[in-house]
Amino acid sequence: MFWTRWIVLLLWWWEAATATAASGQYQQPRQGDPRADPHQQRSPPPVEPLDFGFVPAAVYDTHAYYEPGTIGILFHMVHAFLYIVQPNSFPKDLIIKVIQQNMGGLKFEEWRKPDNVVLLLEGAYYELGFLVCATVGVLFVVLVPVLGMCFCVCRCCENCGGEMHQRQRKNADCRRGFFTTTLIATTITIILGVLVAYAANHNLSSHIKSTRRFINTNIRDLKTFANNTPAQIEYMTAQYTTVKNKVLSELDNIGPLLGGRIHSQLEKEVVPSLDTALRMAGTMRETKEALESVSSSLQILQEGTDALKDSLSTERASLSNTLSDPACTNGAVSPSCNAIRATLFQLGVNADFSKLADVDFALENVNTVLKTDLSNIIQKGYTSFNDTPRLVKEQTKNIIGALPRVKGMLDKIGSEINGFAKMFPVEASLANFTIFLNQGQKNIESYYAQIDQIDFYRWIGCVAVLCMVVLILSFNILGLLCGTCGYDKQATPTSRGCLSNTGGNLLMAGVGFSFIFAWVLMAIVTTLFVVGGNVEKILCEPLASRQLFQIIDTPFLVHPAKKNFLPGMLFQNPNIDLTLGSMYRECYDNNGLYHALQLETMFNINSFLNRTVYNKDLAKVLENVQVDIQDITLLEQEGRDNLINFANAGIGIIDYEAYLAEVNKGTTLVDLLTFATDLEAQADQLPRGALENALKGHASSVRQIHREVVIPMEQAMKYVRARSTLSQSIKQLQKTSKDLPVKVTNILSAIDASEYLISNNASHVVKQETRNYVQSLVGYFKQYTDWVHNSLTAEVAQCKPISNIVDSMEIVACSFIADSVNTFWFGLGLCSILLLPSIIISIKLAKFYRRMDTEDVFEDSPYSDTLFRFPRASAPPICADC
Repeated sequence: MFWTRWIVLLLWWWEAATATAASGQYQQPRQGDPRADPHQQRSPPPVEPLDFGFVPAAVYDTHAYYEPGTIGILFHMVHAFLYIVQPNSFPKDLIIKVIQQNMGGLKFEEWRKPDNVVLLLEGAYYELGFLVCATVGVLFVVLVPVLGMCFCVCRCCENCGGEMHQRQRKNADCRRGFFTTTLIATTITIILGVLVAYAANHNLSSHIKSTRRFINTNIRDLKTFANNTPAQIEYMTAQYTTVKNKVLSELDNIGPLLGGRIHSQLEKEVVPSLDTALRMAGTMRETKEALESVSSSLQILQEGTDALKDSLSTERASLSNTLSDPACTNGAVSPSCNAIRATLFQLGVNADFSKLADVDFALENVNTVLKTDLSNIIQKGYTSFNDTPRLVKEQTKNIIGALPRVKGMLDKIGSEINGFAKMFPVEASLANFTIFLNQGQKNIESYYAQIDQIDFYRWIGCVAVLCMVVLILSFNILGLLCGTCGYDKQATPTSRGCLSNTGGNLLMAGVGFSFIFAWVLMAIVTTLFVVGGNVEKILCEPLASRQLFQIIDTPFLVHPAKKNFLPGMLFQNPNIDLTLGSMYRECYDNNGLYHALQLETMFNINSFLNRTVYNKDLAKVLENVQVDIQDITLLEQEGRDNLINFANAGIGIIDYEAYLAEVNKGTTLVDLLTFATDLEAQADQLPRGALENALKGHASSVRQIHREVVIPMEQAMKYVRARSTLSQSIKQLQKTSKDLPVKVTNILSAIDASEYLISNNASHVVKQETRNYVQSLVGYFKQYTDWVHNSLTAEVAQCKPISNIVDSMEIVACSFIADSVNTFWFGLGLCSILLLPSIIISIKLAKFYRRMDTEDVFEDSPYSDTLFRFPRASAPPICADC
């Protein structure tokens, strides 16, 4: 047990020392610490996962699994028979009570105590099936030889079928056929029992040899366990370098990393404000373009409108002069002239762009605003803010300068880990354990020859027992063959042939040997049944269901002063909740020995870390981080003035409704073609003459104006594009100018708030991000300790060989030996029981084959005329050939 304690101690040390590397360097602010403000702290960012690789896995050769094959059918039959004999469940509570009450030994007179009597009765009730069967077996063993002796004496007195005389019966042939058939069936069944017993005997011998494979693979697995465990621990120790290098790399790049954290924290407020200002700079350029579009479009439309207005004014004046002709004063013509005169106002433009005010003032102001490159000013703000990592790097040169000292601290931790490992002679202990295994294997192998010899003797003994049955079967089979082949229906009992007589004698010889061997066979069967059956029910079945572990793990069972015997034996601490069953389950799942033995419950690792490995110097190095970013300017005063000037550029005083109203109007007040048509219709109503012709001339002039002026203004691309551009630009300017001063004020307020955050709250952000940065470094150590813990739980010193040893012992003891022994007595018991009917049937059948000394003859009666026949005994005739 010396080597096991060294392994246990080493595994405990490794968990403690590796956890030191994570939590021993930096103490987190405890609850109640003034530095810990849960209202201001945010969740730390996720730590970058480290790749520690995989612990070198041990490959074990033992496969503790057994499939019996075809003979498994016989095993199941035996198990079913045992269940019929013993259907009670495993008496766990009874066994525990017996052990607890008899812990100090039980004297004979103490059996009379009520508690012990109750336990005795409960045990008898559980063993009732075995007791009944064993009683039957004992009676068989006692009575069969007694009955055999009585039978022999009785036959010597010519009783019990010993008289060599057979009475003639009408159903003799039927009786002989029945006895022959029954004996054949009995003999075949006995043969099957012999084959079952022989198969079990052979199965036991063959598997005794295969037991060596289990021994060799289990020892080889233990060697693998011993050889791989140091390599696995060394691998985990080496992975501390991964953490150390990562921490040193993080410290070497503290400027970009910590500055990046600070930048990421501040950019949530800073970048949106700068983005809004940058968008406003783009809005300025778009506003200039819109104003220019309005100005150029308005000029084009005004030129067209002025030309149309002049043409219509001239035509309206000329038509008015025509209507002033004296001919229009004639009473018949006057109404028509008055009607035409009433429509003269319709000859005018509808959309008069000349009355719209220009936007030159606003455009001039915007051009003045755009002389200042606001985008460049804002980009300077971006650059100043994005330069935070460089500022942090310059201000944390003291941390970088302390890297050699930090590296020395981390190297010291690694040296302590390695030094602590070297304090224990693990490799030497495991080497001694390997030597112990080799020596133990040699010692076991030295017994192989004796085991083979003992198994050979056992095999010979079982075969000899079966030969007893085979001898009886031989007499029965030969007797049946000789008797059946030599039987002559025409022969009288005194004149039967030699072959028939020999068959009867052989059957009687079988009866004699049955009396000689039956009780011996039943004694063997009863003994093996009681032992093997109880082993199956009390040991094998509860071991397969793991109920046996529950008995062993019962508190205070093994020792009245120790709650759990396993931790008391290994660690001298029986109060640890470690049981044999839990250890077996963990090892069966191939978990680590550290987890299986629950070593984490034995030591206070936190106090160990606080007492030995915690290093305050490294924490002080990081606490000295001082970063000042108050010099960051997001928007210069020139940029602020530029935004204010843009808000006051005058785009808000433009009459956008007037513009939109004129754009939406038609070119003329009425359709000129319709006006010309109506004018001609009025002229046709006048008497023919100069007035009529003049009016029709005016109608032609109106059509010409529509054709030469109006249609180009409505369909020419120049005027259409100008009208569309004017409409879109006016709508864009209207949207931009809406609450423009408020928008600019909000932008400036957001930038002021961001600058205030940087100038006044930067120290808090720096401290918070510095704390998170330190936590990320601690997170790397925590990853390492978690990885070590998980590896110790599932990958290091995997104790599958321990469960394999238990499973191998179960297979050998129960599947190889117990099942084979139980099957052997099952087959042999079948033979022994069937020997009784075989004896009776053979005695009955021998009468029909053996030559009798006397026989029944029939004579005529002299006392009556009626013929009567009376049997009488008659000696057989003398036969020289017989």
